[in-house]
Formats: sequence, C-alpha cells, structure tokens
Amino acid sequence: MNTPFGGIDNLKEVYFIGIGGIGMSAIARFFHAGGVKVSGYDKTPTPLTRELEASGINVHYEDNTALIPKGAELVVYTPAVPAGHTELVYYRENGYKVVKRSDVLQLISESSFNICIAGTHGKTTITTMTAHLLRDSGFGCNAFLGGIAVNYGSNFWSSEKNVCVIEADEYDRSFLKLSPDIAVITAMDADHLDIYGTAEAMEEAFIGFSKAVKPGGMLIRQFGLKRGKELQASYHFTYSLQNEAADLYAENIRMMNGSYEFDVVLQEEIIENVKLNMGGMHNVENAVAAIAIASSLGIDKEKIKAAVENFRGVKRRFEYILKNERIVFIDDYAHHPEELRALINGAKTLFRQKKCTVLFQPHLFSRTRDLADGFAEVLDLADEVILLPIYPARELPVEGVNSEMVMERMRNEYKAVLDKAALMDWVENQYLPGVNKEFGAVLITAGAGDIDTLTEPIKKLLKDL
Repeated sequence: MNTPFGGIDNLKEVYFIGIGGIGMSAIARFFHAGGVKVSGYDKTPTPLTRELEASGINVHYEDNTALIPKGAELVVYTPAVPAGHTELVYYRENGYKVVKRSDVLQLISESSFNICIAGTHGKTTITTMTAHLLRDSGFGCNAFLGGIAVNYGSNFWSSEKNVCVIEADEYDRSFLKLSPDIAVITAMDADHLDIYGTAEAMEEAFIGFSKAVKPGGMLIRQFGLKRGKELQASYHFTYSLQNEAADLYAENIRMMNGSYEFDVVLQEEIIENVKLNMGGMHNVENAVAAIAIASSLGIDKEKIKAAVENFRGVKRRFEYILKNERIVFIDDYAHHPEELRALINGAKTLFRQKKCTVLFQPHLFSRTRDLADGFAEVLDLADEVILLPIYPARELPVEGVNSEMVMERMRNEYKAVLDKAALMDWVENQYLPGVNKEFGAVLITAGAGDIDTLTEPIKKLLKDL
C-alpha cells in the first residue's frame, strides 16, 4: 500500500472485528482506498455496513472462525467487542498481529500534520466542520470522522495533502496515542466512568492529551473548562459562543428560519456575516473553533465563509429529518445530559411557539446509572418525554438500572417508558392527533443506540400531517 503516512506500508490484507463502528469503518475505508483487501465482522447489518459492502468490502454477521480470512496480515478490533469473541480469540491464539483501532490511527498519523479534536461532546461536529472547511476551500486533508458528513455521505476521505483531521476519542484513553499539531478540547464532563472510575481520572486523561501536542503546536479549548488552566501547549487559546473574555468568539448572532448569521472574532481579525445553515446555538460555538483552525492555516476568509455556508451538517447531529410549517422533526446522537441540554435548548430557542416532544433512548446501563439525575433534570426541559428501554451496546444488564429510574426522577408529568412497537403506536394514535394546528410541533429522537432506525418510519407518519 502506498501511503504518505508510513508504518503500515506493504500491507495486502486487513481484517476488522467490529467493522460497522463509525471509527472502525473510517479506517477500513482508508485501507480500502489504498488498494488493501479489507473485510470484517459486525454484530448486525446497518446502513453503514451495507455501504461498506457496496464499496467492495466483504462483511459477515456471524462470529464464526470459518468465515474469517486466514491470510490477514493485520487484525483491527474495537474495545467494544467482548474479550471472549471467538474470532478475536482465534487471531490472538494463532500469532496474528492484533491491534486496537487507536493503534492504527497512531500509525497512520505518525508522520503527518495532525488536527485532533477531542471532548466529551461537540467533537464530531467540529471535526467534520474542520475537515469540510479544509476540503471545500481547496486546502485539502485526510479525514477520519466520528460521524457521516452530509456533504460527502462519508466518514472518511483521502487527499494527497499530508494533513489529517482526526476525531480524538477519549473512550479507552485512545486519544493519548495521537500526536496533534493542532488540538481542540471541547468539554471534559464526566463520562465513560466504566473506564475511568472517577471524573478526576478522566480530566487527567485530557490533561495528558494536551501534553501530547507537538512542540510549537496549538491548543484551542473551550473557555471556562474546569481545570482548563492545567491544559498545556506551546500556543494556547480559548473559544466561546459569545463570551468576550475568550480569545475567539461569535458576536452579533442573528437567528433566521433555523439558520444563524454571526461575526467571528479572532485574535488578528473579524470575519463578518458568517452564515451557518445548521440548528442549535451550540453549533455556532462549534463553528467558532473550526473557523479558528482554518484561519490559523492561512485559508482566505471568503473561502472560509463560503465553506461554512454550504456545510450541510453531520448525520444525527441536530439533523432535520423533516422541516415544514407544521412539524419540525430532528434526530440527534445526544447521549450525555449536556448534549441533551444543548439539543433541547437549541430546538426550543429556534422554534419558540412549538411544543417540544423528546423521544430518548438511554445508552449503556453504567452511564444511565451514573448520570440518572442529570438526564432527568435535562429531559424536564422538554414539554413531553418518551423514554425507550436502555440500549446496552457492549454491556450486560445491571440489576435495578433501567429507563424507569430516569423517568421517576423527572418532575414533568408528561412522560412514559415505551418499547419501540408501543412508541410507534403512540406516535400514530396519540402524538399526531394532538399536534397543534396553528403552531405545529417539534419532535426530537435522541440517543446513541439504534433509535435512528425509527426515524424513517416516524417520518412517514409525520408526512401525513
């Protein structure tokens, strides 16, 4: 394989265990684009695995060593795969080179100029915005994203430019293997406590990430981060939505029909009349960070403005599934209380007169247990809430931990826990007849599990309004 990155030259066959993961699939696409034979396993078919198959990558959905390639020179696995997974055990016991996704990203990026975006929320949007700004402006980059860029329908693209834009994942401390030239830290809220144990241990990991910034490199962090002053880099800047005490911020923000216009104040200049066609005030703040990166690379401000205006967002990040006078249907990946807060506040600010209903699927038993009070408090911001059962992902059930424990902590009287079948029945027979004919309504589906499989069926029902 010919690649400018080094460390993985001459590979002919790579196998992925958990290939359907958003981060795993980006690396699978990277190898496939370089002419390497790529195949993989995943638990269930998804739109993403079907796309991989359509591109020529073989994917199977049964944990079966009879189906795996015995000639694989490299086996990549995600930490979400159980240690006892039959295929993983086979490769380990038979002397294959078996590595985590983060190890491969380290190899890919070890000799490139790296822009690495980290944080417990906001990182996917900023990573995708940044990569889009570099691509759309003609600067060029290789992109490894944690979401699907709507403009390109992909979470990966390659370029001859030896620059990588990488979503730096804090899960399993993966981001500590990267060497950023430019780093962003969006937030350090408690999360992944099944891995870190305490909020303090997680904060220490982010401090370690900042120390990995190369000498002469730049760190851009959200203004007001707890322990933010302990973060280190040769050049250190803060960004904010509109706090003038930050180094980088937006001002003169105007809302219009689900879009925003604003000015971006950078240290050296002001970029006026930036237009962002994406909902949620938090995305204006995300745009400030992405624009600051593009500006630091010397990209012309008119090219930056044009790229921001034609940025169509990230799938499942304040994504408008349906938007008309009667109904606004938004789908979002939000799975942490602070992400939900930004999502609900963003929707209620943009569509003040519309009743806001949230359909939320909690993700992980451990996260639900650890953050139940936070989830309840934030979901109370909505006018009406339906919770789905917890999506377990990599976890086994935990006794006494369920969606009811969140619902019971909520003060809002308009709430329920329903399974998927009951939810669809509720949407058709209770929600739709109750939509206000004059003001309409906002409906939000949120969560990191498989709630997105309901967006198309719900959209079909809403179209009849």
